[in-house]
Amino acid sequence: MDKFDFDLLFSSFNDIRVGVIGDMMLDTYWWGKADRISPEAPVPVVSVLKREYRIGGAGNVALNLCSLNAKVHVISVLGNDEEGNQLVSLMESNNMNTKFVIKTDHRPTTNKIRIISRNQQMMRLDSEITSFISVDEEDAILKSFTAYIDEVAPHIIILEDYNKGVLTERVITEIIKLSKEHNILIAVDPKRKNFFCYQAVDIFKPNLSEVKEALNIIQDEVSLGALKEIHQQLADKLGHRISLITLSEKGVFYQLASESMLIPTHIRSINDVSGAGDTVIAVASIVYAATKNVRLMAEVANIAGGLVCEEVGTAAINRDRLLKECKLALNKN
Repeated sequence: MDKFDFDLLFSSFNDIRVGVIGDMMLDTYWWGKADRISPEAPVPVVSVLKREYRIGGAGNVALNLCSLNAKVHVISVLGNDEEGNQLVSLMESNNMNTKFVIKTDHRPTTNKIRIISRNQQMMRLDSEITSFISVDEEDAILKSFTAYIDEVAPHIIILEDYNKGVLTERVITEIIKLSKEHNILIAVDPKRKNFFCYQAVDIFKPNLSEVKEALNIIQDEVSLGALKEIHQQLADKLGHRISLITLSEKGVFYQLASESMLIPTHIRSINDVSGAGDTVIAVASIVYAATKNVRLMAEVANIAGGLVCEEVGTAAINRDRLLKECKLALNKN
């Protein structure tokens, strides 16, 4: 790849307006010591030393975008509860605009409690309802999205699906329709339930295991030829423009029309892969919105996904470190 002015690119992120729509979650971490086994059952006793609250799910995508200095609005349905208030407070303190978030008395805010000792996760407790939101809640989120478009005029929206019920088939279809009517780019990080509902979007970013499950692919081959065939199968069903498929430790694959490439991962010390997909879709979306350069989008997103895997727990990308890594890795010739 030719040398690129990454300082100019990263400064342009300040002007990109992004809407993140999907399943926002509260990530709760209980850190402690586990020095003995319980006399009541054969399980470790964790003495909690610290509690920490982080933004999870689709909110982590938004957090990554905020770390890159984009102008970010979040749109979701949260419970009218303590966890929802905590999550909104966290999002606002991280420069996310929550004006278009919907609160409801009919479902709790998703809270994932992770118990960690010696940098290892001992247990996870999930407090949530994963059924689809009601028709009234669909009406509310679509009304909110319409108001967002009229007021903000975003460059790109990201549909971040965690199978927690916010992104129903109706919500997905209407948001895509409205976005296209207003010439807004659409990026998607899908999950199993609505995998084929995301018709004719710009960027479709599943991971390889999700694609194989959706297309009922049994073979394990990860080659450029096999991935091009997967893209074609996806395109036949979705009619989308760009496939961006994450391949875990093998990197990422992208294809736009006849242009395709398998980009190997940059070797790193991997501590935790949680949240890496959030970083990839966030970085890919903002780079593409700023440049319309699909290869650059994939290269930078691949580096970003590797960087966050060095952190324990869900973490947003560090802008300055990503900028430095891009200069070193992509401008080395």
